[in-house]
Parts: sequence; C-alpha cells; structure tokens
Amino acid sequence: MSPVEIAQGASPVILAFPHTGTEVPPDIGERLNDEGRCLRDTDWHIHRLYAGLLPDATTVRATFHRYVVDANRDPTGASLYPGQNTTGLVPATDFDGAPIWRDGAAPDAAGIADRVARFHAPYHAALAAEIARVQARHGIAVLYDCHSIRSRIPFLFPGTLPDFNIGTDGGRTCDPAIERAAAETCAAADRYTSIVNGRFRGGWTTRHYGRPEAGIHAIQMELAQNSHLATEAPPFALDEAKAARLRPVLGALLGRLAAAAEVLKGARA
Repeated sequence: MSPVEIAQGASPVILAFPHTGTEVPPDIGERLNDEGRCLRDTDWHIHRLYAGLLPDATTVRATFHRYVVDANRDPTGASLYPGQNTTGLVPATDFDGAPIWRDGAAPDAAGIADRVARFHAPYHAALAAEIARVQARHGIAVLYDCHSIRSRIPFLFPGTLPDFNIGTDGGRTCDPAIERAAAETCAAADRYTSIVNGRFRGGWTTRHYGRPEAGIHAIQMELAQNSHLATEAPPFALDEAKAARLRPVLGALLGRLAAAAEVLKGARA
C-alpha cells in the first residue's frame, strides 16, 4: 500500500489528514489484540466531511492507521503533552488506556524505527514537499491539520470537549489573522461550542511546520466526534444530517483562511 494520498491544488491552503487511514499491514495487524483491531481511535470520516469544501485546496492523507505509527507525533518519541496522559509515536494503549497489542507483541525500538521509515517519514516527506510547492507558488502556505476525537475520554481530559478545538500552540504556529479567522468563524456558528488552545494546542505537525515568520502558517482543528457521528462507538457511522449542518461552517472557515492567506500574501509581496 502507498502510505500517502496526495491531491494537488492551486490554493494557498493545504488540508492534512494524518489520522483517517484505516490500513494496517498484515505483519502489524496480526500483533493487535481484539481492542486494537477495533481501530477505535480513528478520525472517522473526516476526509469525507471536508471533501469539496474549498475548491483547489491541496490534500495530503495518510492511508495507514495511527496504531501502525502516529503521523502526528514527534518521530523521536518526545511527548506532545509532558505530564499528561497521551498516546505515543506507536501507541501502547488506546485513548481509554486499554492495551491494543497482544501480550509481548508491542514493537520494540527497532520495530518502531522501521515503522517510522516505512510510514511516518514518507507521509511527512510528501507533506513537506506540498508545503514547499504551495509556498513557491504563493509566497506563503496555510496548513490546516484535520482531526477528530471522541467528545468524552476521561483518560485524556475531564468533562466534554467543545465541538471545535483550535490549536496554534499559543499563537506560535500562525499569524494572528489565521487564528482569528478560525476562532471568529467557530464562535459565530449557531449551536456549536469552541475553544482556542485548550486541551489540544496542536500536534507535532502543527508545531513542526508552523513558521509564520517564514510564511508557513499552521493550525489544527480537532472536532468533537459527536458533532458529526451517529454514535461515538462502533460502527462509528457518519450522521448525514449532522454532517450537512456542520459542513457549511467548515466551508466558511476554510474560505476565511483562504482569504486571510491572500491578505498575508499581499503583505509579503
């Protein structure tokens, strides 16, 4: 299997999908236990949810599951949230803290390095190449990292997540105009809740690529899955009515990001 799918566009906006993939190679899948094979922590249907919302946007999507290796984690294994419960580069547990590997089947250091080389590195090579291509065309690039997660996961956070969780690592990964465009659009959305740099401040992708001083602006959007799934449990089906209500908000958000990119492009000219 190819570890990454790319659709090139002419827009300054790039949509990245590191966690929608569900492919697990047989040599890895046979090591998962019953819970692991459920693939519970997939960002279910997110690439479908965003499809067609911003004409001519570039998309970069990992096809492999995050249990193979997490494309939104530091390849060195450094934690995104030191001192807090989280999952690693190759998770040992799911988001509820339940083991996902058969006894003795979790990969060792050599196995993790192999997965980084086979999957993580090609995905990020493709993403970096698209960022460079878009920036060469426009002078800037806006990377919008697309995610979703169950709204209630006591192992990771207390209470219920807002619908829209915007991450810019405290404003470090993008120009204020980019953060403002996202925050204002989400805050104005009727019957939805939102937060900026709450529990999810942006993962490794956002923090690694976001260099606003160099014209690369990165932002992460973590959607609570109850905003678009019929239920946050198997079979994790998309609720078409919820999706139909959510998609215009996401489309408006992407449109504002594209408009902000044009303004920033002009300022750099």
